[in-house]
Amino acid sequence: MVEPPRLSVVVPLYNEEENVGLLVQAVREALAANGPWELLLVDDGSTDGTARIASGLAEQDPRIRVIRLARNYGQTPAMQAGFDHARGAVVVTMDGDLQNDPRDIPTLVAKLDEGFDLVAGYRVRRQDRWLTRTLPSRIANWLIRSITGVSIRDNGCSLKAYRIELVRKLHLYSDMHRFIPAVAAATAGARITEVPVRHHPRRFGRSKYGLGRIARVLADLLTIKMIRSFRERPLVMFAAGAAGAVSLGLVFVIGTVAALLRQSQPMTVVFPATALLWIGLACYLLMLGLIAETALHEQRRSDAVELVGLREEAW
Repeated sequence: MVEPPRLSVVVPLYNEEENVGLLVQAVREALAANGPWELLLVDDGSTDGTARIASGLAEQDPRIRVIRLARNYGQTPAMQAGFDHARGAVVVTMDGDLQNDPRDIPTLVAKLDEGFDLVAGYRVRRQDRWLTRTLPSRIANWLIRSITGVSIRDNGCSLKAYRIELVRKLHLYSDMHRFIPAVAAATAGARITEVPVRHHPRRFGRSKYGLGRIARVLADLLTIKMIRSFRERPLVMFAAGAAGAVSLGLVFVIGTVAALLRQSQPMTVVFPATALLWIGLACYLLMLGLIAETALHEQRRSDAVELVGLREEAW
């Protein structure tokens, strides 16, 4: 490519052989007047002809690049692989099942140019099964908004636009693609907004996601909550755990005294040992908290030194 792309479109694919050709054509039509762009098709270990068809399309159009993963890792690692290879100043993500509409991409990019770091699409008339997809999604979105404090109405919509500077700060794992706005707000102070986007019924294939994702979403939600609450004060989290451990230790100390008064020989051995274990755990948690605080202090100092160096270069 002679001219570097301004826009990178990242599309994770898993067994979408019937959709990938139509998707590429739809992207071409939607971005015909959008300046230089690239399309990154991330094959997430497909077992059908998805990789073969995508590679054939890439041979015909240098704007299309194919990233093949060794096996099926999941949507989040596939999206991270696309982020790692994106070259545009703006990165847009979308699903490869034709339910997202590429015609919405210019709208997201225009909104991003107003000064935002992340623009999230929300599906206004969702074309999915209500019981297995729409209802769980609404419950999950309510939980995410309540716990994270980031008011995004449709976290499950993959159609989003990002500045590349924000993308470079994201390190996704597990099923974290659903929590990108919350992670971006917590770790990078991103400016976030939403725009309505189209949603179409699936034409070919079947959904790769079911009710089994609920447990993973809840586990990741707990992680996000901890990041938002204790990222700047890890000692508080560890101290709270230590306080709980000390409280349980004191309960067993009282039990030891009671056992001694009643002359219960077995309990005078078990209770003191258990009390020592809980108090030892409390000390261990406090040490971890101090280590985390020290590491955070060193990171802040390093960032401050780097910022001073950048300012000196600017002068």
